Amino acid sequence: MTSNLKPFLTALIILNYPMIAHNRNIVPEMTDNIVSTPCLPKDILIVDDTIENLRLLSRMLTEQGYAVRVATSGKMTLKVVQTLPPDLILLDIMMPGMNGYQVCQKLQKNSETSQIPIIFLSALNNVLDKVKGFNVGGADYIMKPFQVEEVLARVQNQLAIKAAQTEISQLNNQLEQKVRERTQQLIVANERLREMAMYDSLTGLVNRSEFLTQIERSLQNAKEHPHYQFTVLFLNCDRFKVINDSLGHLIGDKLLQEIANRLRGIVEENNILARLNGDEFAILLGTISDLDRAIKVAKTIINSIKQPFHCNNYEIFINISIGIVKSNHDYQQPEHLLRDANTAMYRAKSLGKGKYQVFTPKMYEKAHQLLKIETDLHRAIKEKELTVYYQPIVNLTTGNIVGFEALVRWLHPQKGLIPPGSFLPVAEEAGLICSIGSLVMEEACHQLAQWQKQGFDSLKIAINLAAQQLSQTDLITEIDCILTKNQIHPTAIKLEITESSMMQDLQSTKLLIQQLQERGIQLSIDDFGTGYSSLSQVQNVPVNTLKIDRCFIKQLNQTSKNPGLVPVILSIAKVMNMDVVAEGIETTEQLSQLRELDCHFGQGFLFSKPVNAEEASKLLRQNPRW
Repeated sequence: MTSNLKPFLTALIILNYPMIAHNRNIVPEMTDNIVSTPCLPKDILIVDDTIENLRLLSRMLTEQGYAVRVATSGKMTLKVVQTLPPDLILLDIMMPGMNGYQVCQKLQKNSETSQIPIIFLSALNNVLDKVKGFNVGGADYIMKPFQVEEVLARVQNQLAIKAAQTEISQLNNQLEQKVRERTQQLIVANERLREMAMYDSLTGLVNRSEFLTQIERSLQNAKEHPHYQFTVLFLNCDRFKVINDSLGHLIGDKLLQEIANRLRGIVEENNILARLNGDEFAILLGTISDLDRAIKVAKTIINSIKQPFHCNNYEIFINISIGIVKSNHDYQQPEHLLRDANTAMYRAKSLGKGKYQVFTPKMYEKAHQLLKIETDLHRAIKEKELTVYYQPIVNLTTGNIVGFEALVRWLHPQKGLIPPGSFLPVAEEAGLICSIGSLVMEEACHQLAQWQKQGFDSLKIAINLAAQQLSQTDLITEIDCILTKNQIHPTAIKLEITESSMMQDLQSTKLLIQQLQERGIQLSIDDFGTGYSSLSQVQNVPVNTLKIDRCFIKQLNQTSKNPGLVPVILSIAKVMNMDVVAEGIETTEQLSQLRELDCHFGQGFLFSKPVNAEEASKLLRQNPRW
């Protein structure tokens, strides 16, 4: 080394943090794609035995705002690092005495310097040299001759990684401290949670888990004392969802608290009152084995809950349905008692709101049958056991078939043909009615397409829409797809909506009907006269057809000259420019009177029962006239 360079190097080595240049701009060829300098200076140690490399790298990094130190050998590097560890080291490999690999290994073995990122700067371009660099602990590897931009980018990248690691370490230390601080708090909280696990947080009543535990204790007591009996009451609020939806959950929760308080005033302290879930409550009458006394308690509760509640300036009226089950030696599991009390409660709901019902084994059998039907129905949809039958719709003026109503039937592999009244209500409860509706629409439109190909171009098909289908967000899209797939013109189908389902959400139904009529699809109100709509509401709904329910058609017979409401419905339809279909025509007398009243269309057993597609095709080919 020449003597005139020693003062320069000595100054660089001794100086820990050189003054950061005020002018951070560097020559134009170095500025492309360089990220702005850090706000705080980072200390970088450059190790190289080539003076020109030290000068270039020092100037470049200093102008970027970094604090730069240099070393020309491995031993000097270790001394500099020991004096004050830098934030990053740019390390040459081929140096006299101790090479870069050895320096890196020594630094890695020291816990105080092992976290310093080291970037190797070397002319060695063999893959194995690079691999060795990473194996001894290097963070990166730059080939000589190097590009200034690459060096700056890699330096910034390694400093960013180190900063992130430092921050993570600090956060971990803070987290550990917080964990230590919270440990004791958690011990106390866990004790509290064990207590809370037994009680409902909203009402303070015993929760479901603890209630089942209490029933289990009562069952054990009954085993040990054969004469001991107890009673379980299952309570459910009627129409509670309406209150939640209309007044909000805050009012709903307040109402549940008020109900719990009112029940507390009725149930004796030595009995167990629980909130099971939502608006469901239960009572274990451990001291009342007499069924009449349990019924008396149920009646007292029903009458008490009927009295108005006052929640946040709202006066709320609500009823409660109660199922009652008395213990016996057949019960082995607490869940079975609760299940049967729940079954009795649903039976009470079906009989009307605000009632009680005592459980009987027949209720369980019926519930089990319904569950079996639901299970079979899931399989039936999957296995395509459901099929469509067709009942002809006749023009009462000409006596010819003008269309069919598509009606779903279930061909059960063991039970044979199951009528819709036996499974459609179950399908509605189980949420399967939309799947069934889609199946019927698909099959009916496919069959209509077959008939049209056979020359029955003017034939129309009527398809029922269930209330749940009206709320389907993709119903219009589904109908469009089915019509397009089967090449059916929209005017060839008519969708039937019951009067009651139409009125459940009149605004949404109006929008749906408008979208359907824009496509040319006609609509009819099924079972007209049996629902609860007003004439003003019906008048505002763009419907094409009214279907007179069969209960009105039955009144048309030979012995009675009073046609009942049939002429009224026909007059309403005429004023509203709708056509009329009379359902349930079974006798020639009924047909004759309907013709005299100028009823447009009819269907019923007089013409044909619902038949499968093959039989319906035969009817069309026979072209009967009535």
